[in-house]
Amino acid sequence: MKVIASSIRKGNIIEQDGKLYVVLSAENIHPGKGTPVSQIEMRRIGDGVKVAERYKTTDQVEKATVEDQNYNFLYEDGDGFHFMNGENYDQVQVSKETVGSSAPYLQENMTVKLSMHDGNPVAIQLPQRVTLEVVETEPVTKGQTASSSYKPAILSNGVRTGVPPHVATGTRIVVMTEDGSYVERAKD
Repeated sequence: MKVIASSIRKGNIIEQDGKLYVVLSAENIHPGKGTPVSQIEMRRIGDGVKVAERYKTTDQVEKATVEDQNYNFLYEDGDGFHFMNGENYDQVQVSKETVGSSAPYLQENMTVKLSMHDGNPVAIQLPQRVTLEVVETEPVTKGQTASSSYKPAILSNGVRTGVPPHVATGTRIVVMTEDGSYVERAKD
C-alpha cells in the first residue's frame, strides 16, 4: 500500500527494496527555503541494521501490510520474549531486537499489540502508561513546594527518570512507556 512519506509514524512497517523496516522515529522538516522533507529512522527487521532516510514529504513510500493483534506477555528467557494470544492461546516468541527499548516496561500478563507480517512478529506496541515503584530517590526535603524541578529516581524496572520533589522511595507512579517520563502518582 503506497502512502506519502509525511504520513509515516513511529512503529509503522515500511517495505523498501524487498526488505521490511520498522520506523523508529519520523520527523517532518520544513526548512525556510526549499522542499519540506521527512527524516525517517528505521531498523531493518531481518538483521537489525539501523538506516536513516530522507524523503520529500510528497514521495510515495510502500507501507507493508501488517496485522496488529493483542498478546499477553508471559516471560523472558535467553531466546527472547514469549507472548500468548488470549483468543486462540497461540504462543509466539519475539526477539530482543524487536522488543528493543520497550523491554524494561514489560510486566507479566501485560497486554501488548504485536504487528505480525506473514506470521512473524515485526514490531511491538506497549500500553501508553505503566505503573512502577520508585526504588531509589533523594529524600523529601521539608518545606519544598512542588516546583518544576524534578529529582532523579530509579524505578523498579531499573529505568532512571525524573520525579517531582514530593515523591519518596516506595511510591508507585505512572510513567509513559515511550520515554519513561513521570505522569502522576498511581491511584491504587
